[in-house]
Amino acid sequence: MGGVGEPGEGPAPPGAPLPTFRWEQIRQHNLPGDKWLVIERRVYDISRWAQRHPGGSRLIGHHGAEDATDAFRAFHQDLNFVRKFLQPLLIGELAPEEPSQDGPQDAQCWCLQHDLGHTSVFRKSQWNHVAQQFVMGQLKGFSAHWWNFRHFQHHAKPNIFHKDPDVTVAPVFLLGESSVEYGKKKRRYLPYHRQHLYFFLIGPPLLTLVNFEVENLAYMLVCMQWTDLLWAASFYSRFFLCYAPFYGLPGALLLFVAVRVLESHWFVWITQMNHIPKEIGHEKHRDWASSQLAATCNVEPSLFIDWFSGHLNFQIEHHLFPTMPRHNYRRVAPLVKALCAKHGLNYEVKPFLTALVDIIGSLKKSGDIWLEAYLHQ
Repeated sequence: MGGVGEPGEGPAPPGAPLPTFRWEQIRQHNLPGDKWLVIERRVYDISRWAQRHPGGSRLIGHHGAEDATDAFRAFHQDLNFVRKFLQPLLIGELAPEEPSQDGPQDAQCWCLQHDLGHTSVFRKSQWNHVAQQFVMGQLKGFSAHWWNFRHFQHHAKPNIFHKDPDVTVAPVFLLGESSVEYGKKKRRYLPYHRQHLYFFLIGPPLLTLVNFEVENLAYMLVCMQWTDLLWAASFYSRFFLCYAPFYGLPGALLLFVAVRVLESHWFVWITQMNHIPKEIGHEKHRDWASSQLAATCNVEPSLFIDWFSGHLNFQIEHHLFPTMPRHNYRRVAPLVKALCAKHGLNYEVKPFLTALVDIIGSLKKSGDIWLEAYLHQ
């Protein structure tokens, strides 16, 4: 093995000993045009290749200057195939005295498209992608690429500001550490100490009806996803051609709004009961398992809750193993819980109603923290 490398070295010649790098050197390479990461103790320069990453440059970029081993294993099914793409990017190895930052390795209609997006339905990834485009486009009127763009970032860095789109919601809502920041800077765009109340007016009712619709359309146009745009157009054409003859155009439009508002309520409560009450803040550079457990919790299972939530009450298992078919979560949950106990990691499980109430309690707590900082800083 070669000596400790210097930042900026290019790929090592074939057959030559690989240079080694310390974490202090790797940490210097976390800029948009200069980004390294570590996978299985090997150092890769992804600066130019990140734009060609199938999951998007943001997804892989969020792990810049970090040990991405666990994320690499969790997101990819055929690891040997993916390693072929990494080989040309290899520039060195982690120095022997430097610790790995991966976690313990003892175990490794929205619901349908969600499963397809995670490639957990069909054995071939391409089949999952095609089926997801149909379900998302023809049955929902949304872009599959837009959804994956958002959702993969959420899985890579849950509850991390500017990396997880689901919690980057300021200035409408303040969550976690943003409460103190806004209070200290005397920012008051809304009465944040009342956000747990106005949440009922603009959160659950309007997420899919307004926010998702606008963001989805903007993404398809800006990113030129014309195929997704045609799929979405087929949904709206089918919907209004089917219902306008019975209810008239105003009635069909009212039906569309009612359906979107209803599904929006379900979507917000089911997806956020596992995340909003948990730790939300800036990057802490935790290992994969610790970062997922800090940002997620489970809801006590039952036949009804499993069905109603699409098995996303097992959010811990879903985040640790994002490509696992969800009907297996109940089976692996006891193993994951035992593994967490073994390594001293917090494995939180709540009753369903408690999880829902905690969303409101968390919003109120963040609002109160903002008010305290706003008045006294």
